[in-house]
Amino acid sequence: MSQQIDQQSVQTIRMLSIDMIEQANSGHPGMPMGAAPMAYTLWAKVMNHNPNNPSWFNRDRFILSAGHASALLYSLLHLFQYGLSREDLKEFRQWNSLTPGHPEVKHTPGVEATTGPLGQGISNGVGFAMAESFLAARYNRDQFPVIDHYTYVLCSDGDLMEGVSAEACSLAGHLRLGKLICLYDSNDISLDGELSNAFSEDIQKRFESYGWQVLRVEDGNDLNAIESAILEAQKETNRPTLIEVRTVIGYGSPNRAGTSEAHGKPLGHEERLEVRKAYEWNNEEEFFVPEEVRQHFANIVESLAEKEAIWSQLYSRYQDTYPELAAELQQAIDGKLPQGWEEELPRYQVGDSARATRVASGETIQALAKRIPYFLGGSADLASSNNTMIKQEASFQAENYAGRNIWFGVREHGMGAALNGMLLHGGVRAFGATFMVFSDYLRPAIRVAALSKLPVIYVFTHDSIAVGEDGPTHQPIEQIPSLRLIPNVKLFRPADANETAMAWAYAISQNESPVILSLTRQSLPILPGTVGLALETIARGAYVISPAEGEEEGVMIATGSEVSLAIAAQAKLKEKGIFVRVISMPCRELFAEQDKAYQESVLPSHLTARLAVEAAHPAGWERYVGEQGAVIGIDHFGASAPGGLVMEKFGFTVEHLVEKMTALLKK
Repeated sequence: MSQQIDQQSVQTIRMLSIDMIEQANSGHPGMPMGAAPMAYTLWAKVMNHNPNNPSWFNRDRFILSAGHASALLYSLLHLFQYGLSREDLKEFRQWNSLTPGHPEVKHTPGVEATTGPLGQGISNGVGFAMAESFLAARYNRDQFPVIDHYTYVLCSDGDLMEGVSAEACSLAGHLRLGKLICLYDSNDISLDGELSNAFSEDIQKRFESYGWQVLRVEDGNDLNAIESAILEAQKETNRPTLIEVRTVIGYGSPNRAGTSEAHGKPLGHEERLEVRKAYEWNNEEEFFVPEEVRQHFANIVESLAEKEAIWSQLYSRYQDTYPELAAELQQAIDGKLPQGWEEELPRYQVGDSARATRVASGETIQALAKRIPYFLGGSADLASSNNTMIKQEASFQAENYAGRNIWFGVREHGMGAALNGMLLHGGVRAFGATFMVFSDYLRPAIRVAALSKLPVIYVFTHDSIAVGEDGPTHQPIEQIPSLRLIPNVKLFRPADANETAMAWAYAISQNESPVILSLTRQSLPILPGTVGLALETIARGAYVISPAEGEEEGVMIATGSEVSLAIAAQAKLKEKGIFVRVISMPCRELFAEQDKAYQESVLPSHLTARLAVEAAHPAGWERYVGEQGAVIGIDHFGASAPGGLVMEKFGFTVEHLVEKMTALLKK
């Protein structure tokens, strides 16, 4: 009976997936048909999860890295009673449904990560496993393994071809993340045709060279072999495991199985009928679940609830035995900050030594790390230049997962995707760093973070042509405005050390958006207008940093290192009897969200002579300067020379600002 109900359950998953895709006339049937046995085996026989409480913190996590197979995941969520109804399945890929074309976290109950861009999910899995390892090392005690769970990933050939998977899996092997287990749906077919046309590497040797254990299941329909392989993977505590499961894409389809035709097209009515025969599926009703199958899953769900109940008893005893530690852990799980987290934030006075905003950022990181024990991060091999090393703290390594300094190596994209996984896992506040110009390497991960509403913090230093001698390869031009184009990203370009500290305060205190800190290499003075700057002010995106001292005639708007330049130009204009206000706009996105009254108070509509100054491509500033204004930016590549000279040659001087502002007032 057990084998029979297992087989019926697998066929039900397959048929539900097919029905969703046929109903929508859109989707990818091939992988759900081939991978259903391994997904069923994992969810029904091995994985610890509780559909009655999808957010149970010590659950095993499952990531469908091959997000195009979303119908497979939705079938599982429906059968395991995660809240997806039959009607939800019928709305697959339709407007405002819970079953979008690719899985979206925080949209569909039970979805752990937003996937679809290949390579992201498996790389997220590395971050999940990193977070689990960190929390276990910090909070577990003898007899109290309150953090003890696995991260499972179902990935495809396409995931392993994407470069980000190489970066992240290399890091996972180095860190010996034994709680990471990847099921590789190995079917030798990609969208365009046979995999051999583009991909012929030895996956086993590749992953073994990363430091992974590699197992193999020859028959993707052998449930016992799949279960045995997963259990064997669990026994390996010092290496992540890749289980290559040999499958047939579109299994059961007489005319499409084993071909690329099964990948991304609905089967069609006639082929669906043939598949039903192959599966010995005798019911003609669409979205049909046999009663014995539904009861089988209900029984599994009941037993899964018991797993959380057992853990809850352990956690209760842990709280009694280690009340302070448990309170700290619960705070981390809840995504909250400790009382008084902001008390050691650095404050700077006019006359203090000038410092680069990357230096001020480093000082702020130290202050936050003292108060927030679950705050950690690192750099893509630039920590000493990004100023991101947390002093007095160990490195996060296989020998010490409690360390808070992560060595991501020169793996920017892998870093970005792993950070997403850490934040998706929960219980940590995490940041990553590199030079602004290299933000391009991790842009896809930033986009997914924004879509997923993850409060990842990116420390991007060396943010303008003032980088100087390294030349145009290292001088960002288009990166800042292009990052601003990503919905839900908040990019701060602070003008001095005080704005930097407050930008950090904003970033760490919110839970809905990725935040980019765009920071200088060159030193900047402490500006009078930032002394005593409040979080409430920086959170509004812009403010008047230097009011006009006479009857106002115009406005200068600047960000970052150019704010001090604008204030110096304001003083020169005053000598000529011209009075303008200077606005610091550290975060354009936040200012755009403010009410009209506040925007008007900062940028009065009657002041039409407006000059925006930013050492980046000028795109986007037309919104604020209007037709009668102007922008001093840079729309070409930089040059190799001392930074000050480069800025001068490209027009970022007090004299040029004065000249431009004067000309605007004469229009």
